[in-house]
Amino acid sequence: MARFRYEPWASPLAAGINTEPGSTHGVAFGSLGEFLEALEARGDLVRVRAPVARDLEIAELTQRVVRADGPALLFENVPGASMPVATNVLGSPRRIALALGAASLDEVAGRVAELTRLRPPAGLLGALRDLDGTISTLSSLRALAPKRVRTGPCQEVEEAEVDLDRLPILRCWPKDGGRTVTFPVVVTSDPETGLAHAGIYRLQQYGPTTLGMHFQVHRVGASNFRKWSARGEAMPVAAIVGADPATVFSGLAPVPEGISNFAFAGLLRSAPVELVKARSVDLEVPASAEIVLEGHVPPDERAIEGPFGDHTGYYSAPERFPVFHVTRITRRARPIYLGTVTGKPPTEDAVLGKAVERIFLPVVRLVLPEVVDLNLPREGLFINVAIVSVRKAYPGHPRKVMHALWGLGQLMFVRYVIVVDHDVNVHDLSEVLYRVGLQADPARDLEVVEGPVDQLSISNPLPNYGGKVGIDATRKGPDDGFPRPWPEEIRSDPAAAEAAERLLSSEPALARLVPRPKP
Repeated sequence: MARFRYEPWASPLAAGINTEPGSTHGVAFGSLGEFLEALEARGDLVRVRAPVARDLEIAELTQRVVRADGPALLFENVPGASMPVATNVLGSPRRIALALGAASLDEVAGRVAELTRLRPPAGLLGALRDLDGTISTLSSLRALAPKRVRTGPCQEVEEAEVDLDRLPILRCWPKDGGRTVTFPVVVTSDPETGLAHAGIYRLQQYGPTTLGMHFQVHRVGASNFRKWSARGEAMPVAAIVGADPATVFSGLAPVPEGISNFAFAGLLRSAPVELVKARSVDLEVPASAEIVLEGHVPPDERAIEGPFGDHTGYYSAPERFPVFHVTRITRRARPIYLGTVTGKPPTEDAVLGKAVERIFLPVVRLVLPEVVDLNLPREGLFINVAIVSVRKAYPGHPRKVMHALWGLGQLMFVRYVIVVDHDVNVHDLSEVLYRVGLQADPARDLEVVEGPVDQLSISNPLPNYGGKVGIDATRKGPDDGFPRPWPEEIRSDPAAAEAAERLLSSEPALARLVPRPKP
């Protein structure tokens, strides 16, 4: 492996972008390049000038930086490639919040919460009361709808011939089946409704013009492909490599079906996404994209995809997947290739998964208003374990929540759902384990079911189908059919606690020994 020497990226900023710490809140980054320039100004991007191979070396360095909560990386010298490679761009909560023009992920969640309040008001008085706010919100949403333009930077150059070998496509792990485009925003459409969908699906390179299309069976892209195949037609596809960060985030977010990912990206970044018609397929793509791969997926062609080092920490099994024939490549004159590395957390996709959890909590609460908080812990790979706190109101309430979560979008893949009381901190795994071990009776409080599981899950004997367990770790009472009194929990005496606080405030020697709770 090469010896690495890296320095802060020192290229000048785009005119008019103020990137002093705290000043970018509300700024809409129109492209990947603009975002990298903002990260540069904040000291959160490093350029790597030494030669680094696209096979294994970029992934190795990226993983080490991610584990250290380090900056975004820009590899400027990739042998055999004519463009730089950016990685770890969204590998920290601070960068994700900045990318979405917010001070924190909670601020972004607040925008989503505003959408959940757009429900029909109760009666005439309710309509009059809510009219101003509803009109204002709807007007804002209309202003954030995608904007159609006639041309864009993504079409500055059209390659004379399709040759995927010219792109710095990465090979991340030693036993990967090949080089793989790991962070593309893949645009497809429903042939029945015409509604476009943008999702992130890995694309393994087979040759200079073909890629494996890793559509997992439960995803919208796979549903669109089945509809095109039923008509006996090839599905048109446009894969974007390097979009503005809000569009990339929207591609992996669980946006409800029927809502445009590009419209949701506009909401996240508080500015509309500009779309331009692709050159050779009937699809629209972000005008500011770095690289666009256009082509089609035939209905009856399959090839082996994988193995591939995945978020489970294991290699995914080789499987037959559809084949994406790339027939045209357009790009910026000086594009940046965006990549990521998946593997056992901590990884960039793990950080993004946590951001999705925080931002979409209001959507969960819209369906389940009794939910106080939700944690999809990194240790559970964000899809295997869910911990939810609820305000329990009636017998069987925790079981109702379990089944509702299993019926809610991609939460159907959760293997273990743990339900705790409203006053339990779901993010304190020590507290959660304490409640499970003490308050859940295995004979009464387990809900065992079978159903769909993630296509990459390794423990189920049959692909895509397996068991799930719900654990009711709430306190029990007579309404739950508990036959004896539930014991009283130990609590500090309020007066003694107040006296201890006064003493700690006045005695520095004691205060240094006793950790104080953060405000």
